[in-house]
This record gives sequence, C-alpha cells and structure tokens, in this order.
Amino acid sequence: MSKGTVDKLTNAINEDLFQFVEYNEEEAKRGGYSNYSYWRSTWQVFIKNKTAVFLLILMSVLLVFTLIQPYLPNQKSPTEIHINPETKLPLKNNPPDSEFWFGTNSIGQDLWSRIWSGSRTSLLIGIIVGLWEAVIGITIGAMWGYIRWLDRPMTEIYNVINNIPKTIILVLMTYIMKPSLYTMIIAMGLTSWIDMARFVRNLTVIIRDREYNLASKCLGTPTRRIIARNLLPYLVSVIMLTVALSIPQTIGYEVFLTYIGLGLPVSIPSLGNLINEGRLLIMNASQRYQLIFPSIVISIITISFYMMGNVFSDAADPKNHV
Repeated sequence: MSKGTVDKLTNAINEDLFQFVEYNEEEAKRGGYSNYSYWRSTWQVFIKNKTAVFLLILMSVLLVFTLIQPYLPNQKSPTEIHINPETKLPLKNNPPDSEFWFGTNSIGQDLWSRIWSGSRTSLLIGIIVGLWEAVIGITIGAMWGYIRWLDRPMTEIYNVINNIPKTIILVLMTYIMKPSLYTMIIAMGLTSWIDMARFVRNLTVIIRDREYNLASKCLGTPTRRIIARNLLPYLVSVIMLTVALSIPQTIGYEVFLTYIGLGLPVSIPSLGNLINEGRLLIMNASQRYQLIFPSIVISIITISFYMMGNVFSDAADPKNHV
C-alpha cells in the first residue's frame, strides 16, 4: 500500500473518531470543582441513624412545648396553691385526674405546670453552662495548645483548679452567694470549661506542627486564623460530643445540689427540686407519681442528648463521609 493511501486512511479515521475543540478556560476551572460540603455531609451521615433522628425530633418537640406551655389554654400557674372547694384546705397529694393531669404535690400545686416550668429552668441552666464551656474552653484550649509560651502557666492553673473537687467549689459558691438561678450558673461555669480546655489543648498539640500549619506560619498567617481554619475544624466531632454531654451533666449537678439542700429555692421550680420533693414520697405507693413524672422527663433529656452527641460525633468525622 502506497504512502499516500495510508495518509488518506489515517485522515479519514481521525475525522470519524475524533472531534477537536477549542480550549475554554472556564470549562477547565469547572473540571476541578467539587461540590463537597463538610456540614452537608455531616448531616447526611447523621440522618442515616434513625434513632438519632427520632430523638432529635423528640427533643425539638419537647423544647418547643416547654417554651409555649405557659401560653396554652387552661394552663395553671406552677406556684399557685389550689384549694379544695369543699374543705377549704389545700388540695395536696391529689392523684392525676382530668383536671390535674400529673396530680398535685404536698402543698396543692399543679405538678404538670411545675414539671414544664422546672424543665425550662433546668434546660436554661444546662444550655447556658454548655455554651459557656464551649466558648471559653475552646478558646483557652486552642491558645494553650498552639501558643507555646502559654503552656507552662496554663498547665499550673489547670493543676490547681483540677485538684480541687468540683463538688467543693459548687458547695462553696452556693454558700457564699445567695441561692438563685444566677448563682447556679456562675458556680457551674467556674469549673465547667477546664476539662474542655485541656481536651482541646491535647488535640491541638498533636496537629499544630503538621506541615500545612508550619507552611501557614512561614507565610505570615495570623495565629488566630491558623487556629480557626487549620486546627478547630479537625476538633469539631469531639467538641460537639463534649458540649452535648455537658448539658445533661449540668442538669445532673443541679439535681445533686438540690438533693443536698444547696440548689435553687423551692419557689423556683426545677427538675432538681421536683425530684428532691418526690424522693421523700418514694415509699408511699399512692404518691410515687410525684417522683416518676419528673424522673421520666429528666431521663428523656439525658438519654437524648447523650445519644445524639455520640451519633453527631461519628457523623462529624470526615472518615465517615462519602
């Protein structure tokens, strides 16, 4: 076969099989684009766990109902003492019925209203202390782990505070200050951040000397930007787990302080007050409902936050993303 014939066949094949296009800069940029989103992927992994989704819906409904309950029709005041119209005496220890859904307590107050009012109080304490722990603990922990000269003084401060039992600090604060909602929040906030700060510090030390952090430092990137962009995203999963667990833990501290008589005043309904009142009646079968109902509510809150925190921690791990 002659050379001319071969050239003709080659040209025919090229024209049939290939189509030459002009270079397009925008198309070239789009070829390297990825629509990956960290938070979207985290949410997609989270919703695959049906139990966590159910608990999230349950807690959302509970939180909304707790907030709107006082404004619903036919709701009673949590501090009002109801009088028996026949005897003119307080309607105390009245079992659950159509009027008092959860019954009344030992002085004639509506237990239904007191439980939801107490839930608002306890959740308010838990959420405020949890946010305080997250903000202060993460900020101090990240600086403690990344800024080398802060390591020695912060370690000494940590050792001093950590060696004093939290219970003693809580008891002393409630003795020094007048028992109130603010006293409870301040007392718990004084020590709640220390464990978070230590945890973030340890994780920061592990990843602070990686190549991309050293490169960012050599390029003159500010320390706050390196911490915010290079370090904290790797700690999201463990931070969210710690914050989620701090809320039920704070409620547990509130119940404990009330149990030993150093909690909120009786005039302020809280889950701690309700459980403390109900435990005195545990041996009386007809009045045991005064402990059962608040215990169910606090159990739902504690279990829900614990399980959602664990599932979200796993979902926030990039290793589980597709």
